[in-house]
Amino acid sequence: MKKCIFITFIFLLATLIGCSNDYLSSSKPPEVIIEIATEKYDTKLGTYCWGSKCVDTAGPVEMLEGKVPIKVKPGEKIKFVMDYEPLPSSVYLLQINEEKKELEVLVEDHEFAAPEQKGIYYYSYGVWWKDEKQENVSNGDAFYAFALEVE
Repeated sequence: MKKCIFITFIFLLATLIGCSNDYLSSSKPPEVIIEIATEKYDTKLGTYCWGSKCVDTAGPVEMLEGKVPIKVKPGEKIKFVMDYEPLPSSVYLLQINEEKKELEVLVEDHEFAAPEQKGIYYYSYGVWWKDEKQENVSNGDAFYAFALEVE
């Protein structure tokens, strides 16, 4: 039930804020790669509003069902890499553990630290390109999913 509420909230938020496509230079949001040490890993694009198109998907746990999580060490630094200009003006990272408990994770300078405790963690990385001139107007937003296994 919690995942349905989260997905509905995100979709409603994107709809209420609205989208403007003044400077979007592609037909869908850019890819986001996560970098751990020297290795790079893909994320999975989920819900997004880009231009005049909005797409709603399942949450990160359901989207990644059957996929092998990325193995990391406790506390290891993980960096988000996006080859797109301008970069998003706002980001949000949600962590979901194996017991389905949710926790907001601080992202600083496009990085965050893996959990210290062993286990599998699912993430939803939300990004927004907010309009500089109009409050509550988004030029685009997207959510990306990935999973980590802390060994």
